[in-house]
Amino acid sequence: MPKVLGIGGVFFRAADPAALAEWYEKHLGIYDLHKSVWHQESGTTIFGPFAENTDYFGRREQAWMVNFRVDDLDGFIENLTASGIAVETRSEWDSEVGRFARIHDPEGNPIELWEPAKTQAG
Repeated sequence: MPKVLGIGGVFFRAADPAALAEWYEKHLGIYDLHKSVWHQESGTTIFGPFAENTDYFGRREQAWMVNFRVDDLDGFIENLTASGIAVETRSEWDSEVGRFARIHDPEGNPIELWEPAKTQAG
């Protein structure tokens, strides 16, 4: 059975993306995606839904998308489709970094699945 390997990216809207990327690089050491890929150290990742009325991370209408690295995108697509989950793929999403597919969770939040290219999986 295919499995999620980790988080491949978190994408969000910003009024001034360049300034925000610079802030993340300066203060947290996370490179702007247009400069380099952030290489994370292995370790624990917490993934947990919050109550819909939480004020822990901002407005309810805050837009977000989680990107999960996967080891077998075709296997995921097959299993998700068999479970009645709509999966969207587009050839223009795929590139030298890998292949992508998108689904939505039960609340309509977008989720991107990414199978890194073999040279990227390193």
